[in-house]
Amino acid sequence: MDLLDLRNQIDDIDEQIIPLLLKRMDVSRQVAEYKIKRGIPVLNEQREKEILDDIHKKCGEDGDIIATVFSATMDASREIQHKIINGGGELKTALKNARADKNDLFKCDRVACAGIDGSYTMKTAKLLFPGAEIMCCRQFEDVFEAVDKGETGFGVIPVENSSAGSVHESYDLIMKYKFYFVGSYSMKIEHCFAAPVGVRYEDIKNVYSHPQALSQCSRFLKNFDFTGINFSNTAAAAKYIVESGKKDAGVLCSVEAAKKYKLNILKRNVQNIEINQTRFVVISKKLLIADGANKISIIFSLPHTTGSLYRVLGRFSMTGLNLTKLESRPIGNGDFSYYFYVDLEGSVQNEKTLDLLCALSQELPDFKFLGNYYEY
Repeated sequence: MDLLDLRNQIDDIDEQIIPLLLKRMDVSRQVAEYKIKRGIPVLNEQREKEILDDIHKKCGEDGDIIATVFSATMDASREIQHKIINGGGELKTALKNARADKNDLFKCDRVACAGIDGSYTMKTAKLLFPGAEIMCCRQFEDVFEAVDKGETGFGVIPVENSSAGSVHESYDLIMKYKFYFVGSYSMKIEHCFAAPVGVRYEDIKNVYSHPQALSQCSRFLKNFDFTGINFSNTAAAAKYIVESGKKDAGVLCSVEAAKKYKLNILKRNVQNIEINQTRFVVISKKLLIADGANKISIIFSLPHTTGSLYRVLGRFSMTGLNLTKLESRPIGNGDFSYYFYVDLEGSVQNEKTLDLLCALSQELPDFKFLGNYYEY
C-alpha cells in the first residue's frame, strides 16, 4: 500500500466524520434551546470533565490526542450555544453604548502622563491631545490615580518597547485598576547620552535613566563599563543630574530633554537597535470605542487545569483572530495564580468576534474587556 492509498483512506474517514460533526452541532443548537427555557448556563465543566475522562479510558495510549480533538469540538459546540442564548448580554450592551467619533475622541482640556517636559510620554501626550494641559505625574500609578479621581479624563502610559519588551509596572497597574484603553500610539525612540557641561566621558561612572531606557541601551553601557542607575523617567533623570551638581554622572534621555535641561550631548542614537519603538496607550475610566477601532485588549484568569490556556487560545484561532500579544502577570494572592493579558487584531463590530468575547466573558474567571481602539 502506497502513500496515495493511505491518503485516500484518510479522505474516506473524513467524509464519514463531517456529517457526524454537523449532526453534533445541530444537537448543540437544540441543547441551547433547552437551556434557554430552563435558565441553564452554557458551560458545564463537570460534564465536560466526565466526557474527557471517559475518552482517555476508551482510547488508551491515544487518549490525550483524541481528548484534544473532543475538547475543540466541545468548545465549538459552546460557541454555537452562546450565540443562540445571547450570552454576555451585559458586555454587548456596554459595547453598544460605547461608540465614539474618532475625530472627537481626544478632545479634552487635560491629560495626565508619567514624566516631565522632555519625556517621551509627554511628547506622545502632546501629539495625541494637541492643545490640552499636560498633568505631569512622577510615578506611573499617579497617572492611574489622577484618572481614577477624575482629575483628568485620560492618561498616557508606556506599555512595551520593541527591543526591551513589556513595561511590567504598567501591566501590573492595568491589572490592578482595570481601566479602559481608548487609543494606542507607537513612537520611535532615539536615546542620546548626555552629561552636564564640562563633564567628560572619563569622568562618568553612573548613568541615570528609566529602567527601560537602560535596557534599551545596554550594549552602550557595557562598552564603557558604566553603572546604570534607575530613575522614574528619562527627562526627570536629565533634570536631576543637572540640579544635583554631579560631576561623575551621565543620562540616557531624548535630545529634547538634553537641550531643555542644558546638558551636553556626548553621543546620539545609543540604543541597541536602530528601529527602537515604544508603544503607549491612552487609559480612561469610561469605555469609548472609536470609529475604525482595529485592536482589542482583554484580561482573564484561568483555572489550574491541563490545557486550559490551550483551549482558550484555540477559541481565538477558531474565530479567525490574530493574537499580537500574550502576557502573564501574577495575581498576587500567593499561590502562583496569573492574569493573562491579550492583544488581538479585530473589531467588536464583527459579529463573530463579538460573540466570542461575550462567550468568554461568561466562562472565564476575572474576565475584563479593556477596549477596542485604534492604533495611531
